[in-house]
Amino acid sequence: MAQHEEYIPRLVDQSLDALMGELPAIMLTGPRGCGKTTTALRRAQSVIRLDQPDQAEAFRAGPDSVLRAHKPPVLIDEWQRAPESMGAIKRAVDARGGAGRFLVTGSVRASVSGAAWPATGRVVLVPMFGLTEGELEASPSSPHALDRLFGPEDPSPGTLADAPDLVDYVDRIVRGGLPDAIHLSDFSRAAWYESYVEQFVHRDIPEVTEVRPAPALADLLKAIAYNTAGTPAMASLARASSLNHRTVKSYLDLMEDLRIVESLPAWGTNRFSRMAKTPKLHIVDPGMAAHLVGDNRAGLLASASHLGRLIDTFTMAQIRPLLRLRSPKITAYHLRDANGDREIDLVLQSASGDVVALEIKATATVPPRSARHLAWLRDSLGSAFIRGMVLHTGTMTFPMGDKLWAMPIARLWRD
Repeated sequence: MAQHEEYIPRLVDQSLDALMGELPAIMLTGPRGCGKTTTALRRAQSVIRLDQPDQAEAFRAGPDSVLRAHKPPVLIDEWQRAPESMGAIKRAVDARGGAGRFLVTGSVRASVSGAAWPATGRVVLVPMFGLTEGELEASPSSPHALDRLFGPEDPSPGTLADAPDLVDYVDRIVRGGLPDAIHLSDFSRAAWYESYVEQFVHRDIPEVTEVRPAPALADLLKAIAYNTAGTPAMASLARASSLNHRTVKSYLDLMEDLRIVESLPAWGTNRFSRMAKTPKLHIVDPGMAAHLVGDNRAGLLASASHLGRLIDTFTMAQIRPLLRLRSPKITAYHLRDANGDREIDLVLQSASGDVVALEIKATATVPPRSARHLAWLRDSLGSAFIRGMVLHTGTMTFPMGDKLWAMPIARLWRD
């Protein structure tokens, strides 16, 4: 893997430092290779690497005494290799308080550990994902994108200087956001992703389930990639992977728990009837989604269907880390009526019920009809509708009607 000495500041840094100042134990969760260990190492005084067999064996022999022997903050890396680490952390926290004592990393959420979860109330989970464009560009406005979307000030009309064009967006999609892959050549990146998927299927899944994953798991992952940013029926995924419905659901849950796939729930309210309930699925990393379907720059530019799905997946990858670190909470949904007549790519709802709706387009031009579903939702919700945005691959920000705007996708992380 490529090694890069310079640390790229992450959106999670500020939240992580604040939490460590008040809470005894923090767990960084996220897909393998998203940078959890690198971020945690910057804050740790000592490290227990449970992916190293000698350290893991010594730890299992006496976890409580091993923890006591290390200077805090202690990083317990790849905790799932020794699940008894959670019980030891619980006992250590119960025996002696104090903030910032333990940092835990691992690709597996607590809900998929085979044993009962002993750390409720002691270990706070903090999610991480791949690098966003705002992180890569060190953009000071990137952490505040949601505040701007929900804020009282409308966007400033005009042209975004040095805005990416469609080819630039495609290059960012194919590159992905996993730190070890972003600096690689196309050939090496393809080999890296191939190895990543292979390890996911044959190592990561067996770590968290007693069911031996069938070769069809790789087919299922590829079927989801072909349908990323879509609402595939369970029957379609079952046919594509030659699995039954129950097994598909089980594997989908595991892929969500390992943060490779994300399920975006359907939005609904009692004001509306006949709304579709099927969740929208995304491959979390857009580079992986492109790799799984065999798309490079030329392939995406030659397929409007794939391009649209990958632009949506890429845009969600810029917003997702902000949603998970926001307080008060903002929740993401998609909207689609049962007939498919009205569809909105992303509906963001605040804890107080305010709504911002986003349509995501892989085009540089935005005709008035692009905002018609946003206008319908605005008229249906009234004052709860804060703003509707058509995000596009062009350069211009301009109004499209009352509370409706067109805006370049890049303005999510650039002024």
